[in-house]
Amino acid sequence: MSTVAFLSIPLHGHIKPTLPVVAELVRRGHTVTCHTTAAFADETAATGATVRLYPGDGPPLTGPPTPVTLLDGLARTAVALLPAVLSDLRRDRPDLIVHGAACPWGPVAASELGVPAASVFTTMAFNRSVPSPGRPSLRLLAAAAARPRSVRGYLRSRGQLSRRYRTRGLPLLDLVNARQPLNLVFTSRAFQPAADTFDRSYRFVGPSVGARPHDPSFPAGRLRPPVLYASLGTVFDAGPRVLRTFADALAPLGGTVVVSTGHTDPAALGPLPPHVIARRFVPQPEVLDRAALFVTHGGMNSVNEAMYAGVPMLVVPQGADQPLVARRVVELGAGLSLRTEDATPATVNALARRLLTEPGFRNASAALRTAQREAGGHARAAAELEEYLHRTTRTGPQPPADSPQER
Repeated sequence: MSTVAFLSIPLHGHIKPTLPVVAELVRRGHTVTCHTTAAFADETAATGATVRLYPGDGPPLTGPPTPVTLLDGLARTAVALLPAVLSDLRRDRPDLIVHGAACPWGPVAASELGVPAASVFTTMAFNRSVPSPGRPSLRLLAAAAARPRSVRGYLRSRGQLSRRYRTRGLPLLDLVNARQPLNLVFTSRAFQPAADTFDRSYRFVGPSVGARPHDPSFPAGRLRPPVLYASLGTVFDAGPRVLRTFADALAPLGGTVVVSTGHTDPAALGPLPPHVIARRFVPQPEVLDRAALFVTHGGMNSVNEAMYAGVPMLVVPQGADQPLVARRVVELGAGLSLRTEDATPATVNALARRLLTEPGFRNASAALRTAQREAGGHARAAAELEEYLHRTTRTGPQPPADSPQER
């Protein structure tokens, strides 16, 4: 059996999809270490993996969620974390490093140690046909001109990485798209745009959905069909006004309406009808299994779980890759999209009514449900990593791709 190290950005959307894969590798007899922060330590340890804590509380991804500030934050985080990460890895001596595509300290650590590496995409995969948010472009250049301080910070940190470490395999600029000879993409080929332009190093394994701890405090017994569920995630703060808009818009249509408020205190929404349940966090897969409609911010993890359950979506993107995800949901007929500034009770109600009554949305969602489940999920991801380990044991580490690989 082998030792596998997982390096991820310590954010929900990046950590959650890897945990079922980690648990499966442990079940198969491998030793797994996971590098994360204290906020994710307990649920990571529950997989059977050994937890290695990053210094500090998490990545300094502050400021507006733009590509320029993201690149700056990722480069600074890599500089800050690599000494401790490398110290842990040299002690653990992994046979394979599995890192997030947007986790730049992963490929650097693999290069420093001469260890094979695989990349995981918790968003869609990117290439020339599907441009990454961090790819050089006129739009990125214009955004950079508006944020010179972030640009200077990025250049300073990127220079430090190049001077101190072996950075082969780390893109010069596009730090959210670090590829390796094996790239696991946590969605199906059916949902991935331009899937046929990616070579065989990209394996579309579908959503990595595993069992989550049961939440006995959630009133599942109160759910009456049709169940309508709204959540804008935990990264962007929608605020009580937007959340109240969804509650008011969905209440006339639902047997039960569930609103996940995230960082917002549910009390801030004010008095709600008895059939509207507002809670900071809800057991999302359990609710989606019974839902007829999902209002979502379009985070890839949430959209994957909705497709896995075959639920039509109203996507209200907030930033990052969410507009791209929203466009893909609409293209495939599995939902509709709405800008936050256009989210009035009347508009949300009208769109939700269409999603509930027009059969095309349900049919398209059912087709995606089949595609997501047939992709293989966490079990296939673990099998791909085992096969890659076997192959690299015979041939040695392969160089990562230096440019987007296309057929």
